[in-house]
Amino acid sequence: MHAYLFPGQGSQFPGMGKDLYESNALAKALFEEANAIMGFRISDLMFEGSEEDLRQTKVTQPAIFLHSVIHARVLGNDFKPTMVAGHSLGEFSALVACGVLQFDDGLRLVMERAYAMQSACEAVPGTMAAILALDDARVEEICAAATGIVVAANYNCPGQLVISGEVEAVKAACVAMTEAGAKRALLLPVGGAFHSPLMEPARERLAAAIEATTFSTPTCPIYQNVTAQAHTDTAEIRSNLIAQLTAPVRWTQSVERMVADGATTFTELGPGKVLQGLVKKIWKEAAIA
Repeated sequence: MHAYLFPGQGSQFPGMGKDLYESNALAKALFEEANAIMGFRISDLMFEGSEEDLRQTKVTQPAIFLHSVIHARVLGNDFKPTMVAGHSLGEFSALVACGVLQFDDGLRLVMERAYAMQSACEAVPGTMAAILALDDARVEEICAAATGIVVAANYNCPGQLVISGEVEAVKAACVAMTEAGAKRALLLPVGGAFHSPLMEPARERLAAAIEATTFSTPTCPIYQNVTAQAHTDTAEIRSNLIAQLTAPVRWTQSVERMVADGATTFTELGPGKVLQGLVKKIWKEAAIA
């Protein structure tokens, strides 16, 4: 069984998508449609912009979404997933790829998500940190015992968990993680506490947009971040997508469930190969195509 994966924030790079635009008429048309929807030429920033340009919130998330979705579209009949999943932002790309969301609706939701998250970050300062080589349960225990808000946010692969929350709470938790035996506890250069309770204002804002958007039955199951389970029911998919902003990304568990359900081959569509690397750490026997 063939699983297709869609990356999240952090996978962007200057020049992303330019090869698709220049070599494929459908890709070019979709990029131009996106430019019209967004009200500025995001394609120019993707193809010619600097790393700094691509770090702007209004650019980063739509850029990764566009690269991923257009990549899937240009595959045409060769794109035949038996299951899909996306890491955080990538879940929106996966939902378009498997037919739950229309291209334009998906882009508008990603734009709303980006602005909502930026607004939440400005309202309450937060940060995230990568914890390496410490048992997940121990990380959870330390977060639960901490003063202030700090939670497990991204279960990326065994031995790599990202925590998220208030700045001082995260810094204190990093000290405790190191003392507990973590190989590293590294603060990440991010603008806020994603996938934590600090994103509640963004969740509420995005929920209204999601509720107003049409969701169709997917062409294959989508394994969602919040549950790490396969979903085909549109009401469940909608509910899980709303919950995603304040809930952890259960990537390790999602890949394990896909493997248990028969996945043997994994293909990442979009910028970079971060997710393929995580898959190999989760299941060494995985075939990467």
